[in-house]
Amino acid sequence: MKTAVVKSATQSDVDTIRAIVRAAYSKWVPIIGREPRPMVADYESAIGRHQFGLLQVGDEIVGLIETTLKSDHIWIENIAVKPEEQGKGYGSVLIAHTEKLAAEAGVGEIRLLTNEQFESNIALYAKARFTIDGKEPFMGGTTVYMSKKLT
Repeated sequence: MKTAVVKSATQSDVDTIRAIVRAAYSKWVPIIGREPRPMVADYESAIGRHQFGLLQVGDEIVGLIETTLKSDHIWIENIAVKPEEQGKGYGSVLIAHTEKLAAEAGVGEIRLLTNEQFESNIALYAKARFTIDGKEPFMGGTTVYMSKKLT
C-alpha cells in the first residue's frame, strides 16, 4: 500500500466527498432497491457539523471518514472508499484514524451502523474488532449497530 495520509476536509471538498460517497455506495443500490442514505445526504450542511477526514494517497483523495464526537464515544457516520481503491486496506486506515481521534478525545468507544445487506462492510468492521450490539428494521431492511471498545 502506498503512503496514506488523512487530512481534514473543508467546505471546498464537498464535491469530492459527494463523488466518493456516491461511487462507493452505488454497488448497494441494486441490493437494497434504493440509494443508501449517505448517497442523498446534505454534505454542504454536514461538513459544518461533523468532522471529515479525507484519505490522500499520493495526489489523489481515495476515501473519507465522517465522524462526530459524542460524550462517551465517536460516532462514525460514514466510511467511503472509491470502488477502484477498495480491498487495499484503506478502510482499516480510516478506522485506525478514528481510534486515534477517540484516544485524543479521551473516549473509549467507537460506534456505527450499517445495513445488514452490506456484508463486506460488516466483515471489515468485524475484522477491526467491532461487535454487533443490536439490529432493528429500517426501510424494508435491517440496520446493524456495531461498536468497538478501545483499550
